[in-house]
Amino acid sequence: MLNIGVILALLGAVLAALCAGIGSSIGVGMAGEAAAGVVTEDPAQFSKVLLLQLLPGTQGIYGLLIGFVTLTQIGIMGGSSDVSVVKGMLYLVACLPMAFVGYKSAIRQAQASVASIGLVAKRPDQFGKAMIFPAMVETYAILALLISILAIFGIGGLAI
Repeated sequence: MLNIGVILALLGAVLAALCAGIGSSIGVGMAGEAAAGVVTEDPAQFSKVLLLQLLPGTQGIYGLLIGFVTLTQIGIMGGSSDVSVVKGMLYLVACLPMAFVGYKSAIRQAQASVASIGLVAKRPDQFGKAMIFPAMVETYAILALLISILAIFGIGGLAI
């Protein structure tokens, strides 16, 4: 039997993983291009620029986490998967902060990482400062992760 609630919740889980994953793949690619240019000129900078390249990848991990948590909550990964349409819609909406913020912040974090990679290329001694710029963007990805997690677990306790 078709359960619209499960389909809506599943859509939320997929969107969180998909959008954040796409943003991260774009972001890691952008930063990787810049990092490769720096390593071409100075191979000793590899570890520093690699760390800066990896930062936009965290949003994809957060989206995947939201997807797993949602699938667990709705019973897809074990248990009963009987979800009302209202609950399904709530799960969908709860996943959206991670989907949208994950996508956009990964790309914006990549832009900050690219700039920081340029800083490291010219001033390797400023790596600590260079890490702060993309890390500030990470704050908003973490906030989206937090609100999605709180909302998903909050829905689980509702009697709808």
